[in-house]
Amino acid sequence: MCGSLACIVPPVLLQRLAAEASPEEKRALLETLRHDRIIRAERKANAQGVRSLSPIGTGTGKPNRSIYDQGGIASDTPAKLVRGEGAKAVKDPAVNEAYDGLGATFDFFFKQFGWDSIDGAGLPMQGLVHYGAQYDNAFWNGGSMVFGDGDGKLFTRFTKSLDVIAHELTHGVTEHTAALNYSGQSGALNESISDVFGSMVKQFAKKQTSAQADWLIGNDIVGPQLAPALRNMRSPGTANTFDTQPADMAHYVKTQSDNGGVHTNSGIPNRAFALTALTLGGNSWDAAGRIWWAALRDPAVKPTATFKQFAKSTVKQAGVLFGATSTQAQAVTMAWQTVKVL
Repeated sequence: MCGSLACIVPPVLLQRLAAEASPEEKRALLETLRHDRIIRAERKANAQGVRSLSPIGTGTGKPNRSIYDQGGIASDTPAKLVRGEGAKAVKDPAVNEAYDGLGATFDFFFKQFGWDSIDGAGLPMQGLVHYGAQYDNAFWNGGSMVFGDGDGKLFTRFTKSLDVIAHELTHGVTEHTAALNYSGQSGALNESISDVFGSMVKQFAKKQTSAQADWLIGNDIVGPQLAPALRNMRSPGTANTFDTQPADMAHYVKTQSDNGGVHTNSGIPNRAFALTALTLGGNSWDAAGRIWWAALRDPAVKPTATFKQFAKSTVKQAGVLFGATSTQAQAVTMAWQTVKVL
């Protein structure tokens, strides 16, 4: 991940919230930012992705989940094991939500694409809950899914949101497929891929068609000030009063912050996927999802891929899967044209 921390809540949003927050909320936000900087620095030693393109079918086809209680300590080293694979639900809702969310993500990738766990080869899935004190974030650290409990006002516990869980786990999947660098356009693609598959996991679990889906990311974890969600894939820039995501390349944000605006500019490819899925109708994973998955595994998509390069791969994959003149290929092309990438 280019040494960067793949968090669901971007640092620029935490900083903006802190500037307007009450003293109690500000303390939680600044402490979250401090922890994120520490972890980000620790990740610099692993600056490159781990692209493996593991062969389909090399795992068991069954999840292997372990949920750990960090007890309010800001350490992403697994602490107390509180629920293992096949164990009954416990009294702590965060533990059960993490367990179920990891399972739902596993089910989606395996049933739809034959991809076994994070690496395609049955990697054990770890969830760490109750990280830190009022920690306002959740992240994938390269080996575990880590959840904060939120401050109770701006953010609630991060285990409540299935699309957040699937988003973060998809960062791990991306490490083992396209290995997209976490900066600039390739970083924005990295974030977008996580939103795309995070949204599909939620839709799959709820048995929703593309038309029925809300296309919101993180609507279950935000308080009133950030309602209704962190991001809106269908309509970037409208998720909340702090949302600055552009909806097309004419409004692409050039910035040095947030690794070159990876959370901001991800709205552009997010919208391209939503438009494709909505144009084709039915379930998002039946056509649009298959196309994006094929592009993610396309050896031609390099870690430094730009929006245009990834878009061209999706058009190519749509042709391979459905035919060059198919409705699916036309929908993909039109979506990228609408967001002014092609």
